[in-house]
Amino acid sequence: MTDPVEEWFAAAGPREAELRRVDALVREAAPGLDRELVASGSSTLLGYGLLPYRPRSARETTRWPLVALAAQKRHLSLYVCAVVDGEYLPEARAERLGRVSCGKSCIRFTSLDRVDAGELRALLRDAAALTSRGGNAFFVS
Repeated sequence: MTDPVEEWFAAAGPREAELRRVDALVREAAPGLDRELVASGSSTLLGYGLLPYRPRSARETTRWPLVALAAQKRHLSLYVCAVVDGEYLPEARAERLGRVSCGKSCIRFTSLDRVDAGELRALLRDAAALTSRGGNAFFVS
């Protein structure tokens, strides 16, 4: 029996090594988050810390990861679903994260070498700690 997560990494081809580097950083910064694959549209994300979540447009609660990793055509995306005081943490800390592009919860980069790893670790640690204390407004229904 093969591990689906290992198959996901292997399917990334030339991006596999970089995805593994990001995975190692996430697991080191937030070791309490379980890791599993999550379907999102037509792609599959590597999710960490799945939690109950209900989008405004949905009638039922589903599960969504606090952190998710995806390989896009031209970059990697690391989603950190953490909202504190009405601000998404990645967007609020974008200037500190290095040469990245940020959306509300998405940090986009071509290589982990372009990211300030210390700042990214701190963001991940803070997101996990806030969530465990119930202070993450993203997951409040």
